[in-house]
Amino acid sequence: MLKTGSQHIETLRDGRQVFLEGKLADDVTVHPAFSRTIGSIARLYDFQCAEQNRSLMTYQTDSNRPASRIWQMPGNYTELVERRRAIETWASLHCGFLGRAPDHVASCLAGMMMGIEVFQAYNPKRAAALAEYYRYACESDLYLTYVIINPQADRSRSAGQQQDRTLTAGVVDQDGEGLTIRGAKMLATGGIMANEVFVTCIQPLSEGDESYAVSFVVPMNARGLTIMSRKSYEEHATSVFDSPLASRFDENDAILYFDDVKVPWDRVFINQDIRMCQEQFHATPAHVLQNYQAQVRLMVKLRFLVGLAHRMAEANGIVGFPQVRETLGTLAAQSAMVDALVHAMEVKGQNRGNYFVPDRHTLYSAQVLTQKLYPEVISALRELAGGGLIMLPSSIADFADPQLKTLIEKTQQSPVTSAEGRVKLFKLAWDAIGSEFGSRHTQYEMFYAGANFVTRNHSYRTFDWHSGTRLVDEMLDSYSLEGELRARTAVEA
Repeated sequence: MLKTGSQHIETLRDGRQVFLEGKLADDVTVHPAFSRTIGSIARLYDFQCAEQNRSLMTYQTDSNRPASRIWQMPGNYTELVERRRAIETWASLHCGFLGRAPDHVASCLAGMMMGIEVFQAYNPKRAAALAEYYRYACESDLYLTYVIINPQADRSRSAGQQQDRTLTAGVVDQDGEGLTIRGAKMLATGGIMANEVFVTCIQPLSEGDESYAVSFVVPMNARGLTIMSRKSYEEHATSVFDSPLASRFDENDAILYFDDVKVPWDRVFINQDIRMCQEQFHATPAHVLQNYQAQVRLMVKLRFLVGLAHRMAEANGIVGFPQVRETLGTLAAQSAMVDALVHAMEVKGQNRGNYFVPDRHTLYSAQVLTQKLYPEVISALRELAGGGLIMLPSSIADFADPQLKTLIEKTQQSPVTSAEGRVKLFKLAWDAIGSEFGSRHTQYEMFYAGANFVTRNHSYRTFDWHSGTRLVDEMLDSYSLEGELRARTAVEA
């Protein structure tokens, strides 16, 4: 079933326990901290339901029903590209600023299903639970978030060595009905506007950490689940004009605390198995497919930022300056590099059983490069904008005063647009790169894939070192010290 925007909004009126600034948020769909962003999510669902978008955004399941392409398990190169085009189009609706839109965790679960044999070898019952849940989530067109990181606390110690052993969410009991979970997980990005949460651990666990090595799904309104929201940038956005991104695309982040939450067995995919917690990501296509989706989204986001840079240069009348063209040319090359890497992941992809998977090393190369690239792009945009980012009216209220409006028209001039157009553009730029919302996005793009050493190690372990070292060895074998000495002796003789 394809879900409309209004239907999704209705599913969020479920009594979930969201706390913000010391108070229960109650109905998040109308709360000023979340309502506009929830509306942006609803727009995604309405877009895929529109008749003219059906062929782009949906596919036919094995039961011959239309479903969102976010759940599609591509069987060949063409299907992978079709799926990417849908994801790319969705990302264009938010210019890449919804990092955990519904297509991200759906990609993770689809990747796990593409490697279901790994779960079957581990435990046939857990594999059956995963397969049934995937079918249910696809048919219900669910929006899932995930929490796969433990609270930082004392990072020199493992989860089981923390002063409070129930700091990190783990199993405290199990019976015939399922598991009982107690403790915290982070970061439920997008969780306040999602239907359910996938809970597991992607970080390495040590011997003694078995109780934390779980993988399961619960609804966001599960009894005993507390959702602690960070500060809402949306709520502090005075208007869409003043904060066009923060007011509509603040997907939020939250810490989840599980106070003896009961998880039925049909929602449990892994139970206290450290090795399997890693294999669910890396022995299946899950980690590749979910991060491939993230790179498609980032490709769109960089396209937006580079376009923003060019518009600012036009507004300031500096496009013709050689040094500005050099900066814009570099930004264009950086954007094209990410675009090329996404396409290379597809072209170099390979079949894995019945499914077609993007190339792993190209993906991890993109992650290593873009973690450093994003703050460089932001810095370049700041340099292009100069003081224009902060020399702005305080809010739209200034335009409502005739005298102030006259002064704005006098001081906010541009060779290509009106004073209102210039202010509108630079308000957008500030929200993207300078506001608290923009700063969070820089932090997000630098670390959502993991710390730098983590992504670099993924790149190391997936690179075809043999192809390079073979060339080195062939070159070394093409000459020898003994041969050189014989040749020299022959010449001297």
